Amino acid sequence: MPRHAWYVYILSNRRRTVLYTGVTGDLVRRVWQHRQAHSGITSRYHVTRLVWYEAHGAPGRAIRREKQIKKGPRRRKVALVEGMNARWVDLWEEIATPLRGSQ
Repeated sequence: MPRHAWYVYILSNRRRTVLYTGVTGDLVRRVWQHRQAHSGITSRYHVTRLVWYEAHGAPGRAIRREKQIKKGPRRRKVALVEGMNARWVDLWEEIATPLRGSQ
């Protein structure tokens, strides 16, 4: 993951029925917050699985991309996820675990 990036991300639940789109400057922290939430959509619908993300160099670009994704139909969100993560695995370990040998 690039440093000093802004991220647009999609979270889902195990059954893939809910797709939540967000934007953040700290993807690890934000996904962790969703996973710890005790109220709101993430808690109510168990939307804790990071299934897609995209890095941007500037916050304005990331916000525009988030709005574009949110306005689009569900099938486009599904296509984004399946283009990066065909099996819909939770990408949390990928972003939260430092790369081996990079320490």
